Amino acid sequence: MRSIGTTALSVFPICLGTNVFGWTADKEASFAVLDAYVAGGGNFIDTADVYPAWATGESTSETIIGEWMVKRGNRDKIVLATKVGMLQGLEGLAPRTIRTAVENSLRRLRTDRIDLYWAHVDDQDTPLTESLSAFDALIREGKVRYIGASNYGADRLAEALRISDEEGLARYVALQQPYNLVERGYEGALREVASREGLSSTPYFGLARGFLTGKYAPGVTVDSPRAGQASEYLRTERGPKVLDVLAKVAAERGTELAAVALAWLATQPTVTAPIASARNVTQLQALLTAASVTLGRDELALLDTASA
Repeated sequence: MRSIGTTALSVFPICLGTNVFGWTADKEASFAVLDAYVAGGGNFIDTADVYPAWATGESTSETIIGEWMVKRGNRDKIVLATKVGMLQGLEGLAPRTIRTAVENSLRRLRTDRIDLYWAHVDDQDTPLTESLSAFDALIREGKVRYIGASNYGADRLAEALRISDEEGLARYVALQQPYNLVERGYEGALREVASREGLSSTPYFGLARGFLTGKYAPGVTVDSPRAGQASEYLRTERGPKVLDVLAKVAAERGTELAAVALAWLATQPTVTAPIASARNVTQLQALLTAASVTLGRDELALLDTASA
């Protein structure tokens, strides 16, 4: 288990993303994935009020997770994260929006608290002090334990942390941003802020929309709503080189490309638990395997060189 910053949250090294629940994974498949994740030692589940409403019009991911926790009676064993700011009709981080959204999420999740509540966007139309004050109130009420920042730039994140410190408000403890072997833009000012301020990173797109599983090869048709975006990496210089090295390392270890890609990500500075989703138990196995893969110095160097 790993700690999120200096918080009391102790989490599995791979976070289960659930944006597919109620979309490409129905309730039965979602329950199976959740059961297998917990059976494999997992305890960190990430969702959002907008999952997968952008595709279905409904916040079914939270609803499915809530029903699953009630049926399994395991809420106290789960580190539960959800988000506010991107659902249609509840966009942004105005105090009233945050208040309405959290009550809706608590109802759908059928729980009395959220362990990690993410600002899903950087709402530059709402003063940071107002948003942070609203989050602070939720923490004081016990409805939220900790807060995190998703999709923030370095300057805005630093400003938010400064305001929290100066005004005695709740402080972001974690950062969520895209990061993987073919998208390494995090390795700069944003990571410097996270490191300096003691934030943990739980990056999303850890498998580059599925590209790093190796299933997107030239001439291969993949049945996935993300196929178009994922296959774009093949047209870059970096993409094929990364796949070649991933395949080499995975073959030598007798494991899957996805497990190696996530294991690389989990070793990076500030990263506590990469987020990855699975729409069935078969896909989940590579995620669970990644938690036990410890890459050697030579393997890391090969991957770093290919993805540079």
